[in-house]
Amino acid sequence: MGVEFLIKGLIVGFLASIPLGPVGVLCIQRTINKGRYSGLISGMGAATVDMFFALVAALGLTYIINFIEEKQFFIQLIGGGVLIFLGTKIFNTNPIKQIRKHRRKKNKLIEDYLSVLFLTLSNPLAVFLFIAAFAGIGMVTSNDSSLKSSLIILGVFLGATLWWLTLTFLIDFFRKHFRLKQLWWINKIAGVLIIVFGVAAMLSVFFK
Repeated sequence: MGVEFLIKGLIVGFLASIPLGPVGVLCIQRTINKGRYSGLISGMGAATVDMFFALVAALGLTYIINFIEEKQFFIQLIGGGVLIFLGTKIFNTNPIKQIRKHRRKKNKLIEDYLSVLFLTLSNPLAVFLFIAAFAGIGMVTSNDSSLKSSLIILGVFLGATLWWLTLTFLIDFFRKHFRLKQLWWINKIAGVLIIVFGVAAMLSVFFK
């Protein structure tokens, strides 16, 4: 019976991670420029936050949900600013220097992990996605046991991890076919996309 909840959580975590928002674009760009470990570790930062949001949703931590609703304006502004900063940084990144740095093993995976973790935390509205998903398929009720909730949350983490593993593996598989000129364009396009996400996030707080 417990396996059922684990599988359902896995499905929710996997599907929730698929839409290629700014985190997805960032992970793809890092996989191409730095390698699969950078992309995967970046994705793990997002998976960690997804697990936290699933915990909030599954346990019905109303004081956290209320805080998110009350501070939504400022959180989205900060998140949008972070996206614009990251997008600008990627846009100006020289792929040759980044590849050389990666080859010299100076790439710090912990920085990749933490940057995406904080970026994903800046979009706490995702917690409502998990609330809707859990409620929609009857996974969470007021009588849920701690074991059931734990299995669901673990499943969400494993599902999100599976998605980032799949994505980075596929991107890395074709990575060797990219040339420096293509890498330059990928950085420009990824940077612009992330900046657009950031601007949209900031504007959305004024036009609701």
